[in-house]
Order: sequence, then structure tokens, then C-alpha cells
Amino acid sequence: MRKRSAVGERLRRVRRANGWTLKNMSERTGVSIATLSKVERDKLSLTYDKLLQLAEGLDMSLSELIAPEDDHPPTARRSIMRGERDVIVETKNYEYNYIFSDLRNKQMIPIITRVKARSISEFGPLLSHSGEEFIFVLEGKIEVHTQHYGPVELLQGHGIYIDSTMGHAYVNTGDDEATVLGVCSAESLSFASAVASDSSS
Repeated sequence: MRKRSAVGERLRRVRRANGWTLKNMSERTGVSIATLSKVERDKLSLTYDKLLQLAEGLDMSLSELIAPEDDHPPTARRSIMRGERDVIVETKNYEYNYIFSDLRNKQMIPIITRVKARSISEFGPLLSHSGEEFIFVLEGKIEVHTQHYGPVELLQGHGIYIDSTMGHAYVNTGDDEATVLGVCSAESLSFASAVASDSSS
């Protein structure tokens, strides 16, 4: 079952609960007022790095930001996936399927991603965020671009593990759709520190 991202509704609730204006929230997160307004009204989807920036600015984990509300979190937990689609966030370059979104405060963020961009020029600037990530190609062919290394081509069954603070992008270089499984471990690190490190390199 496909669910709409809960980010817009969650942002609005957090902002109102704290008595913040959009300007206050913008100052806390570094995300523009116009962008926050569009996200709250479900008119704009954010990339993973921007979602992480938003979560850290609000002193929340990313899983708290995208997961449904749960007033009674379990003390022992598991989540089972049987092929269904979970929380979908679509951007220009990727369609993110945040799986196991019912589990909050996760140490890992698993994402099934459809890679949409067909070239690095179409993709635009490389993205970076805190933590590390592992990518495994489920179908198709992709090219991985990173800040400090030359491009590398990955086919179905291939994978790559990178430092996410290094600028990076995945583009679809095959004739058909390309889908990857990504696992990010980003929430224990400061987004601001990661960006500063990336900018100074």
C-alpha cells in the first residue's frame, strides 16, 4: 500500500506545538520559509539530505520525522515487509520508498530508490549528508559519481559503500528502470558538521 509522506503534517504539528512561525522554523533548520511552506502543504518533496537537515534542526531523528504518529512505542520491536510500498517521497532525481517507516528511532534508514536521472548533467550538484551508506543494485544499471573518485558503473547484484559526507550522485545509465536498495546510517552524526567537512575538503 502506498502512503503519502507524513513529513508535511508532522512539520505543521511540531511548529504549532512549539508556537513557531515558519520564520522561526527556518532559522532553526536552515531551510527556507518558502520551502517549509510548500512541504507543509505537500506541494514539495525533499531529498534525503534535506530531510536529514530538517530533522536535525528540529532535534528529531529522521525516522521520527517520516514515521506515522505512535503514542505507544513498543519496547521490543520488529517490522516485516512483504513487497508492499511504504512511505514514498519523489524528487527530481529519485523516487524514495522509505521502508519499515513504522519503526522510529532506527539506527539504520533502509530505502528502496528508483534512480530517475539519466546523466550527471541532468542530476545537477552532488548531494551530501552525514553518516555512511551502502547501495545495492536490485535492477538495471547505474553510474555512481562521487566527489573524490571517478565514476563507477554498477550492474544488478553490484554494490558500493561510501562516506555520505562526500558529494555523491547515482544516475541511471541503462535502457530500463534502475532500482537500488540503500541503507544509510546518518542520525548519530551532526548534519552541520558533515556539511562543514564536505565544504572544506
